[in-house]
Amino acid sequence: MTTNKMQVFEEKESAVRSYSRSFPTVFHKAKGYQLWDEANNEFIDFFSGAGALNYGHNDERMKEKLIEYIKEDGIIHSLDMASKARREFLEAFNSTILEPRNMDYKVMFPGPTGTNSVESALKLARKVKGRTNIVSFTNGFHGMTLGSLAVTSNEFKRAGAGVPLGNALTMPYDKFVHESVETQMKHIRSFLDRAGSGVDKPAAIILETVQGEGGLNAASNEWLQEIERLCRDIDALLIVDDIQAGVGRAGSFFSFESAGINPDIICMSKSIGGYGMPMAITLIRPELDQWAPGEHNGTFRGNAPAFVTATAALEYWKDPSFEKEIARKSDKITAFLQKMIEKYPALKGSLRGRGFIQGIRSDVEDLANNVSWHSYKNGLIMETAGPNDEVFKLFPPLIIDDEGLDEGLRRLELGISDAVSE
Repeated sequence: MTTNKMQVFEEKESAVRSYSRSFPTVFHKAKGYQLWDEANNEFIDFFSGAGALNYGHNDERMKEKLIEYIKEDGIIHSLDMASKARREFLEAFNSTILEPRNMDYKVMFPGPTGTNSVESALKLARKVKGRTNIVSFTNGFHGMTLGSLAVTSNEFKRAGAGVPLGNALTMPYDKFVHESVETQMKHIRSFLDRAGSGVDKPAAIILETVQGEGGLNAASNEWLQEIERLCRDIDALLIVDDIQAGVGRAGSFFSFESAGINPDIICMSKSIGGYGMPMAITLIRPELDQWAPGEHNGTFRGNAPAFVTATAALEYWKDPSFEKEIARKSDKITAFLQKMIEKYPALKGSLRGRGFIQGIRSDVEDLANNVSWHSYKNGLIMETAGPNDEVFKLFPPLIIDDEGLDEGLRRLELGISDAVSE
């Protein structure tokens, strides 16, 4: 038996793996905001499963409900057959999330992952509008299947498709080419709302309010409102990809709430399952729900254990103090990052993101990667973002207490200090 615990991954697993290279240890146990490897080394988790673990690891309430469901031989796989677990999630989601926000959407279960939700949204928009073109934005990321890749901007990931990616048009995201919203919208409208531009009228515009993989670029409320107004003017649907920034990550359950916009379709996955269980939903304005039965389906769209934990997770949102605590701790994260930018000018840093999806962009090549690596060596798990991995990003679980957050930030500063002193 080998003494190199990573050897089997290096020899038998595909070269496509990535996170096991960034964090070269074998993890075994996790609870709340902490991870432990096989040697019982403890790490604070500022990664949260790339946003799939907003409620942390092994939440007691969700675990109890899941074990109870399994012990009573609750149905595990049901496709889209009616089940008790599915019904309870739909009822809880409507009463806890939609009704208090005066939102009316049909819930579609497209399959277990974020890209499944995006694919269903794009397909439905094209069906409803009878057009093929979709508008997306610079630095956007929407998934790894072909339709989602077509509206993704990352060159490396697009190249992996191996085929042309069409029926999509990329426009500049907020502040990509200009600070003024008025100037930006004149540019975008010159292509999408002017005769003679040569651009086919789109079926939909898809966007992230905070671009998680694209560098934590956060759109202003004014820009989001103008994009919604443009959609109405050109009779296109507005799709918000809330897969990573949603479920409280950007401060409120839906990341767009502060902007007061009303998307036609909302894509959600990652933390919607609560416990890290694979689950995705697509929210559709009722009049747009024009699917024929079975027109879009998937074998694992009936993952009942995920419905159980997702329903239990919604209990957090019944308590107004939960969202208030997210806001308070978000301010603490922002203040810390601003302090780091001032204290370590060698970072050449600037603040990115909002809520629990924040980070620092460094204009020094490879410095963000070095911060992430040195933070790992100091017992903190975090990753980078942006087209050149120029942003190190903080994704703590929303349930982290002040003690854990403070200790994680302390370890991050050690990582920053070690990186800039190399």
